[in-house]
Amino acid sequence: MNEERKHIVFLARWYPHRYDPMFGLFVQRHAEAAALFNDITVVYCQQDNETTRQQVESQSRRVAESQSRDVSIIPMNNKQDIVDASMHYNKKNFEIVRTLENNVDTIRIYYKKPKNKILSLLRFYRANMIGLKLCQSPVETHGRVSKKIDMIHVHILTRLGVIAWIQKLLHKTPYIITEHWSRYLPGNDFGGFFRKLATKIVVRDAKLVTTVTDNLAKAMQNHGLKNDNYVVLPNVVNLDMFHISEKKNNTPCKIIHVSCFEDKSKNISGLLESLKIVEQKGIDFQCTLIGEGMDFDLMKAKAEELQLINKVSFTGLLEGQKLADELSSGDFLVLSSNYENMPVVILEALASGLPVVSTNVGGIKEMIDETKGILVEPRNKEALAEAIIKMIETHNDYDPNYLRNSVIEKYGYESVGKILCGMYHKELKSENMKI
Repeated sequence: MNEERKHIVFLARWYPHRYDPMFGLFVQRHAEAAALFNDITVVYCQQDNETTRQQVESQSRRVAESQSRDVSIIPMNNKQDIVDASMHYNKKNFEIVRTLENNVDTIRIYYKKPKNKILSLLRFYRANMIGLKLCQSPVETHGRVSKKIDMIHVHILTRLGVIAWIQKLLHKTPYIITEHWSRYLPGNDFGGFFRKLATKIVVRDAKLVTTVTDNLAKAMQNHGLKNDNYVVLPNVVNLDMFHISEKKNNTPCKIIHVSCFEDKSKNISGLLESLKIVEQKGIDFQCTLIGEGMDFDLMKAKAEELQLINKVSFTGLLEGQKLADELSSGDFLVLSSNYENMPVVILEALASGLPVVSTNVGGIKEMIDETKGILVEPRNKEALAEAIIKMIETHNDYDPNYLRNSVIEKYGYESVGKILCGMYHKELKSENMKI
């Protein structure tokens, strides 16, 4: 694209960080896609306290043990990763790590958690303001030194939206919003009176609101979050990582499940009960459950209770190429969620040539039709079991190359990067015409 590169600042509520490298990975991929055509700076602020450290360290060690690898937690005040020491904000409550990652200027600010909730909120806002100030410090990307912020791109409301709204009020900096969170979907309440009021104002004054599914856009509008410019922005899949395996010869059929192991939303217990029904019908299979989370041990106990221990295996958290290789080794993906937005793992499975069995929740029906898999109603273990049986019998009828190409056309880095670039330049042009 021949458009002049603009300096876009991502204010991200979710983003990979040193305690959780998978947290908000889809936002990082949006940033990398946008960086193909524009100069991108990401500001991400993460609370840092001893409790968080202990929880993360415990989880990380358990994952490491399951994968036979070492784990290390980066201590506070370790400045090794700071690109330029002059960029370090040397107040005792803040630690700043600034790196250049895949051409994305990335500013992570770790702030100590105070005991008071109000002070914690104020410190969060202060950390983000520090980040915005640093955004205007010279950092060379693509041979260009970016100083002026042309636009703010908010990822996940409401706190960061308020910051962007204030920046627009004080500095005339336009902002757009991308919402990823399922909290706006039917059945969820996104907060009290003041949060709802602030969210409505922030959404109203944005140049553009994007969601990863049309379903989420409609849900937000039903909550009274009005904007004349709602657009669907797809998630990004790393097509260089996920691939079709030509060497599969699984006997029995290998089923893959990937989730964060939070049973209330992902309904892993329901999946295990459905698999028990499949087993009782005398159908052979193996199911690999990939992931780590609050209900990991509980789900392992559930599998033992159902006497499925010979049919299912738990890998723990897999990242990067290990996840991609395990996914491509399967015959199909199964998701049993009670609610979702746009799970990236479905796109990763399709990019690996795998059809999908999933509950029909959130925006999943926008990704899966009869050529790509089977959808069933949520919270129906019998229906899910029948769909699994059908897919065991028919998974070889799906064309892996067709499944992968469906992802390439819409969800690759360059495709999404061009969409983002078009959005930025269109909205900046309209903003300049107003001035």
